[in-house]
Formats: sequence, C-alpha cells, structure tokens
Amino acid sequence: MLKSVGAALVAAMLALPVAAQTLRPDQAQFRALYKELVETNTTHSTGNCTLAAQRMAGHLKTAGFADADLNVFVPPGFPLDGGLIATLHGSDSKAAAIILLAHLDVVEAKREDWTRDPFVLIEENGNFYGRGTIDDKSQAAIFTDSMARLKAKKPPLRTIKLVLTCGEESGARINNIRWLIDNHRDWLNAAFALNEGGGGTLNAQGKPQTLGFQAGEKVSQNFRIEATNPGGHSSMPRPDNAIYDLSRGLIGLADHDFPVQFNDTTRGYFGAMAGIVGGDTGKAMTELLANPQDAAADALVSKNAAWHSMLRTTCVATLTEGGHAINALPQRATASVNCRMFPGDPVPNVQAQLVKAMGNTGVTVTAVPPVNPTPPPPPLTPLVFGTAKQVAAKHFPGIPVLPMMLTGATDGRFLTGAGVPTYGVPGSFLAADSGMHGLNEYVPAATLYAQRDYLFDLIQAYAATKDTQ
Repeated sequence: MLKSVGAALVAAMLALPVAAQTLRPDQAQFRALYKELVETNTTHSTGNCTLAAQRMAGHLKTAGFADADLNVFVPPGFPLDGGLIATLHGSDSKAAAIILLAHLDVVEAKREDWTRDPFVLIEENGNFYGRGTIDDKSQAAIFTDSMARLKAKKPPLRTIKLVLTCGEESGARINNIRWLIDNHRDWLNAAFALNEGGGGTLNAQGKPQTLGFQAGEKVSQNFRIEATNPGGHSSMPRPDNAIYDLSRGLIGLADHDFPVQFNDTTRGYFGAMAGIVGGDTGKAMTELLANPQDAAADALVSKNAAWHSMLRTTCVATLTEGGHAINALPQRATASVNCRMFPGDPVPNVQAQLVKAMGNTGVTVTAVPPVNPTPPPPPLTPLVFGTAKQVAAKHFPGIPVLPMMLTGATDGRFLTGAGVPTYGVPGSFLAADSGMHGLNEYVPAATLYAQRDYLFDLIQAYAATKDTQ
C-alpha cells in the first residue's frame, strides 16, 4: 500500500498540478494547522515566537495532550522568544527518547517587496506561498501534526519530544537551543534528534534525482583581521600603510584553499554521486576519494561551488573598514572573515591557517566570540540511516537516499555538540527558485503532503524500536 501511495505522490510532484488536489480529512486538518503557523508572524523585528508556540500547544491540547506535557517556555527577559516542548510518553521507560526539532522564527519579509502578502498562506498554481512555508514552518507543522496523529494511536515504544524553538535565524535576540542546553539540559535527554537540513535534489529536467539524509554540518566562526599603523598626514605617504597591509593579507586569503577533508558522511555522498554524475567529474570524485591530495581531481570537482565547500573548511572576507579621515594615513584597517569549518576542524587550526594565508603582512587574526564548537558528524548507524532508506523506498521508489553534510548551519550543531546526535531528515524536493530566505518563498503542495506522509512513517519506525544502533 505504501509503495503505491509513494509512487503516486512522486508522480504528483513531477506533474506539479495547477489546481489544489482533493485532500484527505487528515491532510485538511494539517493544512489548517500549517496555515495558522505560517500566518503567525515570527520575524525578529515584529514577530512573536511565543504566540506561535502557544498556538501549536493549543492544537496538541485539542488532540488530547495534558497540560503537564505541554511546556511553553519563555527565556527570562525575552517575552517574544518562547518555544514549546511537548512530550508523548512511550510505553518503555527504559528506551531513550527521540526529539523532533524545528524552529518557529523566520527570516524578515517586507510586503512591498513580495508579489503576495508574505504572512498570508496563499495556494496558487499548486504551490503554497508565504514566509516560512519551507524554512522552517513546513517541518514545524509536520512535526506538530505528527504528534497529534500519534496521540490517537497506541503509545509508541519510545518517548517522543517535540521541541519548537526560536532564534535559529540570524539576528535573533536569543537562541532557544543554546539557552535550553545551558539552563535545562535534562529537557533534551534523547538518543537522537530529527531536524531540518535534509532534502531532495532535482535533475536538469526537474525530476527527483536524490534524497539527502543530513548527518553533519559546517560550523560558522567569525574572525577579525586587523592592521594597525601610526598614521600621519596624507601628503607624506609611506609604504607601511594599514589599508595596504590588510589588502595584501586578504589577497593571500583569496588565493588560499583549505585542504580537502572527508568524513563518513561526505565519503558516502561523493561515493554515490560519482556513479550518478558519471563522466570526467564522476571519475574525479572517485580519484579524490582515493587521494585527497589529487589537485587535478580537486580542481574538476570544485568547479561546483557546493561541492568545493563540502570538501573543506572555507573562509571568506565579508566586511571591511579602514581609515579615519580622507586627508590622513590610516591608523587602522579591519576585515571580518566568515569561516565555515569542516566538522571536527578546531578553531585554533583554522586560525593558524588564516595566519599562514595572510603571510608576513603584519595583520593580526582573532577569533570573534563566541568561539563555536566543531563537533564531528553524528554516526550513520543502521537504525537512523538504514531506517530512513527503508521508509523512503516505500514513499519515493527508485530515488536513492544519500548521506549529506550541510555547508550552512542549523541548530543541530548545538544539539549534536551537547551529546544528542542530530540528523536532517529528507522528504522535500525544492526548485532552485524556491525563495527560501528570499522573495516569494514557496513549496509545491504535493511535495509538502508527500514529505508529511514520509516523515510520519519515519517517526513511527524510529519510535517502534529501542535499538540505538
């Protein structure tokens, strides 16, 4: 039954129907929940995550959850930045829990820039439009809906914890996951967590090609590059100029490539992609796996910017500032460098390589607090990865599931670093113009419903075993 349904859903995704499909009763209930969540503004500037958390708690209370199992937490001093922890108790108290993690906050959106109101869920041409329709209210809604559906069933073996947070997107006042880890670590006790970060890729013809199971992500770390000088009058220039020194250092950075690294996740990804891509590029992937120092293979694979970043730590200058007056020699010049560190690549090592890249230019390199941990990727165990592939084979027949590493970052890096292995689950196939973090964000309705069905079955499969391997 699942296989036939899965095949139909894949076909629906490929067709991208213009008209809204006829919904099952459970899908209609999900759509209403999703609509309420998308239409609850949770931007940093004018939004309210606490209200969104309260509304999701309301849905779960209606589904039968007791008040004691619905924890709407609000960090002191941040009344708009609350979150929700909902607990569905398992039948085996000795079986470790699993966490369903999603964030409620969204990137800013200005009505005057959008074709449609970003805070009204609009279904048009087979798509759902609105801020957060993908990132990350699709998953927050699916996880909340899954908890409600599971409540109506026999209790699972494992306890399931829904953790909806605020502050994942940049510029937030507080990050809930970091706050929970620092203040209520026991609330997050679990064998592993499911999170955003997975997804699907489309080929050149727009057809589903692969599903990505995310295990590991690069960690962002900022560095300050600074050159100083006594300065003086601009009428008497000297070779030792702070702006020139900084510029020479940054040119060194521009010419520097960090060495190729592999872990179990990226080794599995490139090994599988070599066969899918084929040709000279696929051959180069195989050669690079055999010899990470193969410069020719690296150059060919790295023509793809995403692959280049997946293979190594990357650092790039993003902001510069220098001088204090138009008629004075600069006394100080600074640059901000944003690094995305390969999992397990420690900050001191990255800092040392930056110093080496800058050469003998007189600049200083300082890690900007907070200095972030760089945990290794969580293990691809038979339980977590094998189960994801088994369930995907029923829902998305013929589409391979590949391990993948994010070149960006999610809250999973903090939870993994705190001892809870966190994985980005697959299920969504998005177009290149999806508008995530940009204008007119949208998700195909058929894709969303297919992802919902897949994740519900995946959660049930995980919750039915106490095996952690």
